[in-house]
Amino acid sequence: MNDFLDERKEVIAHFQFPGELKEAISYGNGHINDTFRLMFWEDGKQKRYILQKMNKEVFHNPVELMENIMGVTSWLKKKITERGGDSERETLNVIPDLSGKSYYQDIHGEYWRAYNYIEHATSFDQVQNRDDFYQSAVAFGNFQSLLADYPADTLHETIPHFHDTVDRFLKFSQAVGKDVCGRAREVQEEIAFVRKNRELTHILTDQNMPLRVTHNDTKLNNIMIDDETHKGICVIDLDTVMPGLAVNDFGDSIRFGASTAAEDEQDLSKVACDLELFELYTKGFIEGCQGKLTEIELNHLPTGAMVMTYECGMRFLTDYLEGDHYFKIHRPNHNLDRCRTQIQLLKDMQQKLEQMRDIVNKYK
Repeated sequence: MNDFLDERKEVIAHFQFPGELKEAISYGNGHINDTFRLMFWEDGKQKRYILQKMNKEVFHNPVELMENIMGVTSWLKKKITERGGDSERETLNVIPDLSGKSYYQDIHGEYWRAYNYIEHATSFDQVQNRDDFYQSAVAFGNFQSLLADYPADTLHETIPHFHDTVDRFLKFSQAVGKDVCGRAREVQEEIAFVRKNRELTHILTDQNMPLRVTHNDTKLNNIMIDDETHKGICVIDLDTVMPGLAVNDFGDSIRFGASTAAEDEQDLSKVACDLELFELYTKGFIEGCQGKLTEIELNHLPTGAMVMTYECGMRFLTDYLEGDHYFKIHRPNHNLDRCRTQIQLLKDMQQKLEQMRDIVNKYK
């Protein structure tokens, strides 16, 4: 802890932490922000907190990001309290700095924030059992329900054009045209597939869907699961909360969670959309939304899964063509493997589209 204190004591001293600091450790395995867990003692009781340094390379405007988080968490606390829930555990609670701001800018120009640590709950990187996936669906659906009336257009875009699939296609086309690494000739089949399915870039925006508060990173590890009840209790990692479409949040969960293989599986025969997992998630998500989704949103949930899979595959291919500068790679052709996995998953979804629609109709 001494090394940590030597480097961070100025930061810690500028937050409203009560008591005496007893422990400070690196925490979690996130790839974006630097995260630490602090433990304080006050009146013989321990209290833990999360301290994070925000990544300015990814999030260029941390102040706007924190405005989003404060707006959304304040709204959630009010709604959770009205429902008789526990707002200390069912949403993130920001610890202000000494001046009352939601963040602190240190002497090096870095931005920091702090949250209460949610005790007796765990987030999982991998599905431990199928009920975890269902619980994440209910939690993300509940997130939509609680924020259904929030003025989404007042939120900042923390990453501009994040799910602008038309813009993603434009960047892909530019990468193919420039071919800076001379790789395009090796991936003509993949390029042709992306071009052939270009209608997916605008199929959702052509619909009259309401603008929602969306999470935009709806993976299992962004849900806290209660250690005792095993229920999903809190949505975390709100950095990418932005205006968007609910079907995209649903779709990204399916893309990642209902696949029968890892995102970078090289044996494409292992890659498919597990319809049992699709049904489990659909049931939980619709249940959690509590009737707040419109008919057109419900009807396009399977489309959202296809669009998010298409977009992600296109992004992997774009990065491969540009020299692997965005996504971290751990072997040659890693991004190409990821792209091919998404293409195979999308092909399987296209074949199962009617079955997916039947499942949605069963629960809507």
